[in-house]
Amino acid sequence: MKEQTFDTGFMAEALKEAHRSLEKGEVPVGAVVVQGNRILGRGHNETVMKCDPTAHAEILALRRAAKKRKNHRLTDCVLYVTLEPCAMCLGAAVQARIKRLVYGAKDPKSGAVESIMFFPFDKTNHVLSTQGGILAGECGRILSRFFQERR
Repeated sequence: MKEQTFDTGFMAEALKEAHRSLEKGEVPVGAVVVQGNRILGRGHNETVMKCDPTAHAEILALRRAAKKRKNHRLTDCVLYVTLEPCAMCLGAAVQARIKRLVYGAKDPKSGAVESIMFFPFDKTNHVLSTQGGILAGECGRILSRFFQERR
């Protein structure tokens, strides 16, 4: 139960980042990288603003955390993200050697953990644990509202 409460608190921080994306007209996804009880990196989608298809919330949070640590390996860190990561972002988490990935809502269109792609953890040189569904309702609602308003 303690881990669930801990996860909920950091997912709420990732949701704050998702709201920053929303304010910029970006798809509202947010992420934080946590070491112990300290946030090392934050990110929210900025693909449109930066004209960069790799400027996903997870990638930006990982970059900032690695820069802060002065190390590309984040072996003792947890990545919290409001939406199930795509293949690119999951691959980046593996490359960073993230210990654990926690996400909110499933992504039925491009989720690489359990939705449409299944990452071959048994074939990689690093295995990270995953936990989905943390604040899934809130994480999904912000995305649903965004896309409803676009239609």
